[in-house]
Amino acid sequence: MRTALLQSSGRPGSTVENLKVLDEAAGRAAAAGAGLLVAPEMFLTGYAIGDDIARLAEPADGDAADAIADITTRHGLAIAYGYPERAADAVFNSAQLISADGTRLANYRKTHLFGCFERDHFTPGEQPVVQAELDGLRVGIMICYDVEFPENVRAHALAGTDLLLVPTAQMHPFQFVAESLVPVRAFENQMYVAYVNRVGHEGEFEFVGLSTLAGPDGFARTRAGRGEELVLADVDPAFLAASREANPYLKDRRPGLYGSLV
Repeated sequence: MRTALLQSSGRPGSTVENLKVLDEAAGRAAAAGAGLLVAPEMFLTGYAIGDDIARLAEPADGDAADAIADITTRHGLAIAYGYPERAADAVFNSAQLISADGTRLANYRKTHLFGCFERDHFTPGEQPVVQAELDGLRVGIMICYDVEFPENVRAHALAGTDLLLVPTAQMHPFQFVAESLVPVRAFENQMYVAYVNRVGHEGEFEFVGLSTLAGPDGFARTRAGRGEELVLADVDPAFLAASREANPYLKDRRPGLYGSLV
């Protein structure tokens, strides 16, 4: 499945403008043969927008989800995107996957909040593994800081995730996460990992870009630079199956020795 990574910070503070950016990117991705477009963390509204996070937050089935479902059906590809989710009195840092026919397939709430900014504005999610079936692949979702916890990604590996989507807002000076950690996570867990970042300055943060799709061999299939960019790469189920057969990590585990981890 050809997968497109939209590296962009969109237009912080404007859901309307960000939907336009997403629509335009979906058109370009579909024209290049992509079956899936992944946008960054909090793409729908912007990340460093302070109290506007709560003001712009929507339910998972809100107006913005309907608008994105329309984009998926018009362009014929699935879309995963980050957004602030309103649920009763709580606001979650969430990511949702909508299929090419407009069906809401999965909604994930970030479980590991990074820094005071996120802890001041969001409630942490409690479900570590969220998956959906898409074009014969088992697709999982997590957000940014979540992927830096090896237990999180290993839980996805044990649950059979083939392609892990990681909308992110990775900031300076932590670019080593995109450059080194993400390919290692893909290798040690035998999966593809699509890590999709924001760019430029936003509030107090400087986002570093470097979005990548890493394969189960630990090599990047594509890597963006530091500016706004749409990059594409293929997720190959046959290569994944062969890699899993050759790599013994998951088969050689000894869970009985790991009780001290929890």
